[in-house]
Amino acid sequence: MKKNLANKYTTKDTGVPINSKTYMTPAGYSSLRIELDDLVQKDRPKVVETVSWAASNGDRSENGDYIYGKKRLREIDKRIRYISKRLENAQIVNSNLQKGQKKVFFGATVTYKQQDGITKTVTIVGIDEADAVNNKISYISPVAKALIKSEEGDIIEINTPQGHFTLKIIKVKY
Repeated sequence: MKKNLANKYTTKDTGVPINSKTYMTPAGYSSLRIELDDLVQKDRPKVVETVSWAASNGDRSENGDYIYGKKRLREIDKRIRYISKRLENAQIVNSNLQKGQKKVFFGATVTYKQQDGITKTVTIVGIDEADAVNNKISYISPVAKALIKSEEGDIIEINTPQGHFTLKIIKVKY
């Protein structure tokens, strides 16, 4: 029987190999850097202090502060490892340097019209920066993959988990 080792080498949510280059905007890199610094300098020391205090109280088997603290410490350490690896393998792409670019690439803000007449504007960003609420889509998403290398006026056909769609590119800006 084969073991599935995919989770050891890829992130669960994206399927992208953990050690591969990941594209990020300067803002995305900065955001992860700030989160890492907060975890290392603020959150982790607080939890370590709580766990130390709880451990000094004696019986650890029924000590809620100790048990929860150790669990939280594992979660923080896991996130620190993840972010550290992402930053180590980051390829920062500054879309401000893409002036005059007519084709869609990483960092582009694209306005398109769907076949149902709805107009949407999305920005293609890194995996860790994707935020549907703020119209930021990951460069590995089906929509972004379809948009890449297209230009204003192009009509694109796309297959997503929600079905087959046609998009018309209205505007590309960086």
